Amino acid sequence: DEVKIQAISGKGGSGAVSFRREKFIPFGGPDGGNGGKGGDVIAEACSGLNTLQHYRGIKLYQAEHGENGGSRQCDGRGGKDLILRVPVGTIIRSTETGEVVADLTEDGQKVLIAKGGRGGLGNMFFKTSTNQSPRYAQEGDESIAIDLHFELKLLADIALVGAPNAGKSTLISRISNARPKIADYPFTTLVPNLGVVFFQGRDFVVADIPGLIEHAADGKGLGIKFLKHVERTRVLVHLVDCSMCLEPEEAFYEYAVVKAELEKFNDNLMMKKEIICLTKVDAMTDEEVQRFVRYFEEQLQKHVLFISSVSGKNIDTLQGLMVSAIDAYKREEEEELAQNEAVYG
Repeated sequence: DEVKIQAISGKGGSGAVSFRREKFIPFGGPDGGNGGKGGDVIAEACSGLNTLQHYRGIKLYQAEHGENGGSRQCDGRGGKDLILRVPVGTIIRSTETGEVVADLTEDGQKVLIAKGGRGGLGNMFFKTSTNQSPRYAQEGDESIAIDLHFELKLLADIALVGAPNAGKSTLISRISNARPKIADYPFTTLVPNLGVVFFQGRDFVVADIPGLIEHAADGKGLGIKFLKHVERTRVLVHLVDCSMCLEPEEAFYEYAVVKAELEKFNDNLMMKKEIICLTKVDAMTDEEVQRFVRYFEEQLQKHVLFISSVSGKNIDTLQGLMVSAIDAYKREEEEELAQNEAVYG
């Protein structure tokens, strides 16, 4: 989800020095055409892409140069633009300065990264009443080279977070079109997975974030490589696997560890709406499930949902809570925007 490349815009074509020479026309005059403009470097957000993997091999990207002008007032052809297609949510920075060049947050959004060189003027352009035969033309402008750092921060409505093997991949495969790798050992998810959920006429995007362990914010395990993807999500769904715990305290400790790592990475994450789910309850008795739920609710003073992605227990309820949380987030966002407009006009 991070790559470094160099992008170079196209050089402008040079203008031509040419004179019209035709039979019976002894004083044809200059007819050198202008050079073509060099191609621009443009970044475009594309919803069909989820990773930056296609930039892993090639590190140098070059837009097409403009063609030189020709005789008979023929202008050179402009160079083709270089389109750098990236996933929605990609931040593009200058490697040299660290300055943000573009933050692509919408599908189809385009940003000019480096402008192509202007084509040079041919000698026809410089003809005047006092200079009937100019024997010079302009060179095309040089291309622009820029070193770029692409960083992908996935845009999703919901982020599934939790310890490794908490059931995130199974859940996203149950409620969406995503098909991540699923196995009964930790760290089966090595890259974030995106899935689109359709529920009661609504659709929203869910991101499956690879499992977090203690000291993840310091780089342990998969570390901050994927913690940053949580920053741009609207709602957190925190999954806690209780099936392997004998006592509620054990499961609550796993929950607290993940929460601590999220706060250590960015304390603003604590402000996000959170839905807490106890997972894999199909492997527990009803008495055990209720005992775990009571303990969590006593500790957190909030409602806790228990689910099973395998049997489908409470999955519809969870999706309904997701929709409600997203709607609440949007209302707050609109109210904040309205207040800012009222204050600043």
